[in-house]
Amino acid sequence: MNILNLKKLYPNATVGIFEALEAELNKETWSDENKMKFLAQCAHESANFRRLTENLNYSLEGLIKVFPKYFKFGYRDPYEYRNKPPKIANLVYANRMGNGDEKSGDGWRYRGRGLIQITGKNNYTKCLNDLGRTEPEYLETVEGAVRSAIWFWKVNLLYNEQSMNVITRRINGGYNGLEDRINQYKRIKQFVLL
Repeated sequence: MNILNLKKLYPNATVGIFEALEAELNKETWSDENKMKFLAQCAHESANFRRLTENLNYSLEGLIKVFPKYFKFGYRDPYEYRNKPPKIANLVYANRMGNGDEKSGDGWRYRGRGLIQITGKNNYTKCLNDLGRTEPEYLETVEGAVRSAIWFWKVNLLYNEQSMNVITRRINGGYNGLEDRINQYKRIKQFVLL
């Protein structure tokens, strides 16, 4: 399996990401099939290996569509939140995953980072501890983005899983983007098995 071939498929990817993936994935004993599913999930979560930090810059329409619980049914004024990523993160991630309330700033501090988008204080604490790091920003580096994604895959035992539905649900909490994740897998398979 040649992960470096993905440079042709994702020419705008973060510089050095495929070299880091090649080096780290070669250490793992997962099947090639499972590694391709890992790469497909990473491709989806990181906007084709371009984003190592969650994009929370939502327009008015985006807020209502993506977060209806808060802005369509939750009686919050989306005009106060539109295009304000820290404010959005602090709202939607408040009082969850070990985060404090909206005023704590934890939602923004522990927003999605890395290729799998590690989110929430609890996950950050476990991940950074296991990786021997302390600073959340480490997950924004190429090395941290790759290592945190592999960490997530391992602690959730996804290396034993073949179903894209199950993998997606474990990563996403639902099936958001399932079709894209499956399409990413099909495309990746054509390039890495050359």
